[in-house]
Amino acid sequence: MRLPLLALLAKGPAHGYELKQALEKLLGAAYPQPNIGQIYVTLGRLEKAGLIEGEDVAQTARPNKRIYRLTPAGREAVAAWFDEPTAEPRMRDEFFMKLALAPDSGAADQIALINKQRRHYLNTMRDLSKLAAAEDRDNRVAQLLIEGAMLHLQADLDWLERCQEELE
Repeated sequence: MRLPLLALLAKGPAHGYELKQALEKLLGAAYPQPNIGQIYVTLGRLEKAGLIEGEDVAQTARPNKRIYRLTPAGREAVAAWFDEPTAEPRMRDEFFMKLALAPDSGAADQIALINKQRRHYLNTMRDLSKLAAAEDRDNRVAQLLIEGAMLHLQADLDWLERCQEELE
């Protein structure tokens, strides 16, 4: 959450609810909705780290709101984040760990595990298809997020098929 908030603040100063709304609008319903408490805790940590500065702004008949803006160090952190490639392919996969340990543990059958995981992926894919149909067609970012998730699921389904072929 740290770096996405910094990236949003690169556009200009904002308060916590504006940042939450900007994330929700940008990413749509497919992305887990940010918790406002988490946003404010993160903003406090970013401020303590010197990556943002906050300023209290008085409001009529309402409590003050705190507006945050990037510091030069925050701009550098955002630039470095965009400059770095994202994490490597996932090698620490919980399902694969279950699959690998099932025979020795005697607690589960590998093919049954594969079938259960396949059903889960197919159900998730169906839910994502419904979400894509319901999502605003003009929100290309949200549509791309859903499409990416579905492509990852398809790759996972293909990999499950490969595992089953190897283990039968």
